[in-house]
Amino acid sequence: MVKKEICKYWQKGCCNRHLCPFLHGDGDGDGDGGEGRNVNVNPKPKPNVWVRDKEEKKETQSMCMVWRRNEEKEMERCPCPCKYFLVGKCKYGDRCRYLHAWSWSTDFSLLAPLHGHHKAITAILLPSASDELISSSEDGTLKFWNCHTGECISTRNFDSEIGCIMSDGPWLFVGLRNSIKVYNFENNTQFTLLGPAGLIYALAAHHDMLFAGTQSGQILVWRFSPENNQFYPAASLTGHSDAVRSLIIGGATPTLYSSSQDNSIKAWDLTTLECVHTLSDHTDAVMSLLFWGQFLLSCSLDKTVKVSSSFFS
Repeated sequence: MVKKEICKYWQKGCCNRHLCPFLHGDGDGDGDGGEGRNVNVNPKPKPNVWVRDKEEKKETQSMCMVWRRNEEKEMERCPCPCKYFLVGKCKYGDRCRYLHAWSWSTDFSLLAPLHGHHKAITAILLPSASDELISSSEDGTLKFWNCHTGECISTRNFDSEIGCIMSDGPWLFVGLRNSIKVYNFENNTQFTLLGPAGLIYALAAHHDMLFAGTQSGQILVWRFSPENNQFYPAASLTGHSDAVRSLIIGGATPTLYSSSQDNSIKAWDLTTLECVHTLSDHTDAVMSLLFWGQFLLSCSLDKTVKVSSSFFS
């Protein structure tokens, strides 16, 4: 008698019993007599009944499956710097989802963070032909660092916060409140230039002239006398109504450019020391200027960087 259960070995394609008591199909027979019996080991399957072929089984059993692991999805990073990395305490390293650098270039790598200032750093400077980095801060200190070891070599203290620093050959200029400290490392001399009103935010030099952008909006000019190794007041450029934040000299014909918290950029003729052009495209303080070829780039607190070229040909 044929049982009404389907043969599990037949389902696997390996039943070899001549008269298997279990069904080898969908069991349409009534189970009485030969109609429902499994006479053939491999009966012809019905159209809606799947039968695994023995050759297929052999081929499947000898098949080698090779899997390729999907590449891990790149971690989405938050477009904000990691506050722990900034103080040298991030323990996640490359797995941190916050930025450890704004540039992913492989040409640069972090050597060491330089710790020592207690307030905001106002400027960094690497004089030509020197391996000492100079940094200034609102804490009133000027620090000299060894670029190879990251060690602080020396510190100079001032009674005022430092607004800016600039080097020109053997000269180092430090912009302070109401004064400029001048150092000459070639002959080891130093002196102080008085006259500015408020903090000095910007410095620039051209030939024998020194320019200083002040908190009051004036640009003070000194001329250097090689006979007695001193700078003497030469002029005061007026035109800005708020603090001068940046000074730069450039253009096809060398010109002094100044940017201010009054949202403007002014161009000054270096011969007559007169303002020859004013740009008023920014809607907030213009904090910094940079020349790139024939183009003048300006960045502002209005969250824009503007490129200008038409007025200094």
